Amino acid sequence: MITDFKNIVYLKQGNERQKLAYAAIAKYQVLEKLEDYNPILTGTIPIEIDLPDSDLDIICHCKDHMRFGDFLEKKFGNETDFKLTTTLQNGIEATVATFIADDFEFEIFGQNVPTERQNAYRHMLIEHWLIQEKGNDFKQAVVELKSKGFKTEPAFAKLLGIKGDPYVELLKLEDNL
Repeated sequence: MITDFKNIVYLKQGNERQKLAYAAIAKYQVLEKLEDYNPILTGTIPIEIDLPDSDLDIICHCKDHMRFGDFLEKKFGNETDFKLTTTLQNGIEATVATFIADDFEFEIFGQNVPTERQNAYRHMLIEHWLIQEKGNDFKQAVVELKSKGFKTEPAFAKLLGIKGDPYVELLKLEDNL
């Protein structure tokens, strides 16, 4: 079965943490508020390789960082531990807001790149495909490496024997999807 990661309804039938994530996202109407920015939930929770402290990563397509930052401040600025930064990510300007709500850290990430072409989404699709191909033992090995301090992409690269920059090298597997 192919998961449509652009519609978070799949979380409602997922594991307990996915159900809690769905409830938190719905309660705060995060995706509805971000609708004009084509938001997609990415990261480890959608593909069930999260750790207890994993955040909810929501990527957005923003063309005007000043306007996007103002929007995020207006919509989420009153949430616990709200922070807003603008930085360079892979040489591309990114505006990032983080806050805590219902025991989840939310990270809203915006770049002037369509969300379906952003690396976070592309990596997640590749990782999901790899988990489907390699099975539960592989999935558990990823989670175990993550629990030992590995970031997600380096954990996949280690298990696959991939050399070089794991963030770049994993994208080379995209043609296999």
